[in-house]
Amino acid sequence: MHIRALLVRAARLFADHIACESLTYARFAERVARVGGALAAMGVCEGDRVAVLASNRLPFLELYFACAHVDAVLVALNTRLSAVELRAILLDAEACVLACDAGLAEVGVAALDGTSVRGVLWLDDASLCPEQPDVRMQQVFYDQALQAPPAAPGTGRGGDQLAHLYYTSGTTGKQKGVMLSHRAVCAHAMLTVAELQLSERDVWGHFAPMFHLADAWATFAITQVGGRHVMVPRFEAGSALSTLASEGITITNLVPTMLNLMVKHDSARSRGYPSLRAILSGGAAIAPDVVRRIVEVFGCEYVQTYGMTETSPFLTMSLLTQAMRAWPEALQMAQRCTTGRPVLGVELRVVRDDGAVVSRDGGQVGEIQVRGETVTLGYWRQPEATAAAFTRDGFLHTGDLAVVDAHGYVTIVDRKKDVINTGGEKVYSTEVENVLYAHPAVLEAAVFARPDPTWGETVAAAIVVRAGWQLEADELVAFCRRTLAGFKVPREVRFLDTLPRTGSGKIAKRFLRDGTQQG
Repeated sequence: MHIRALLVRAARLFADHIACESLTYARFAERVARVGGALAAMGVCEGDRVAVLASNRLPFLELYFACAHVDAVLVALNTRLSAVELRAILLDAEACVLACDAGLAEVGVAALDGTSVRGVLWLDDASLCPEQPDVRMQQVFYDQALQAPPAAPGTGRGGDQLAHLYYTSGTTGKQKGVMLSHRAVCAHAMLTVAELQLSERDVWGHFAPMFHLADAWATFAITQVGGRHVMVPRFEAGSALSTLASEGITITNLVPTMLNLMVKHDSARSRGYPSLRAILSGGAAIAPDVVRRIVEVFGCEYVQTYGMTETSPFLTMSLLTQAMRAWPEALQMAQRCTTGRPVLGVELRVVRDDGAVVSRDGGQVGEIQVRGETVTLGYWRQPEATAAAFTRDGFLHTGDLAVVDAHGYVTIVDRKKDVINTGGEKVYSTEVENVLYAHPAVLEAAVFARPDPTWGETVAAAIVVRAGWQLEADELVAFCRRTLAGFKVPREVRFLDTLPRTGSGKIAKRFLRDGTQQG
């Protein structure tokens, strides 16, 4: 399996279908070959790393396929990182070319010093992107790249050949290059097509950042079936709602923080979304109260997903079986709020500390472990970290703790590193967050551990209050006491204007635990 074959198929079967903006798949494929030709002219060879620093735009979509066309490895860069952090990735990956938005030129150029990058592909026309005087290397502008002679397809055969490097978001303070093969990316595209019944009629909204697999997987799955891509360069709740309605988007995946802001937006219920058939959420836990709002506001299927960068990403989906669709609505909603059951091709088990598989009773907690074709090859040039990530029988440690119900659906209770141990009692942060989100004044919430000389750790919460609402800490604590045991109730409540985030939009609890507010 090779990523190049996905676009070849689309260009043959859906030549006249719109791929993105006004481009047909036939025209899109031609442009991809020309961008591949430009990369080859810049000296990019099979296996070379091409780093991309870009927002959600057509050139980013084309680069995912152009790199595959010439058998280069695409390195997706987080646009929220500093120049120092970006430089560390460019050095580690030994990237030879940086593809960069003109709007990110300042941080992109600052990151180049001392790296192996020998050329910059600006993802804007020359007229829109003045030549950078500080870049003492080859520069190519996108209008020039689109005039390059089309590159012949590379000689790579796919399979376990390296296709992408995604550097972990750094919530633990360490950056690791996750290696994904052509086989993993293509297998994931096929399983999502089957599970979500994707087709040429689908219109995908790229709201989550394309440098993150919360969205990037759809680049390949939607292309495979000849669907249409809609680009959203910058997320803002109100404009996202407008795009859902005006572009006829049928399906998309957003991180929970985005969905929470959208459903609580003043204009959310005043719009119509007749084309929307499904909304997926992934990348972090989501509170049941937010799920109920999603279903009420959008009136479409809701699917909770779970996955990792290391698994391309999806491992589970909360899709209901036909039998479940006959259940009372309350039971259906409860099942949709689980993390879901394993997707096609993924072997998943939940294992206790003693090595035994947990009972399917929704009570025993264990770590999720997985294996299958969509799992990473390992970490770039980190053999020890790669070895530590897998069990002896080839299962990947996820670091996520979960329970399993009688139907085989898992529900994540926490990350191992986020479990709070207070006075010998374990508190799962997601349980407390679910209660906090049920308070009408709470816009966003994050629960984390704080050191305590008596109890070891205590429960703390960071809260963003909805605009126009007033909320005091005592009121929120009393609200929690109605539902939670005393040791689970936050002892400390911080009110913040915003919560720190990773580049993918997930809440970065590391900064909260450290006592800082920046991510």
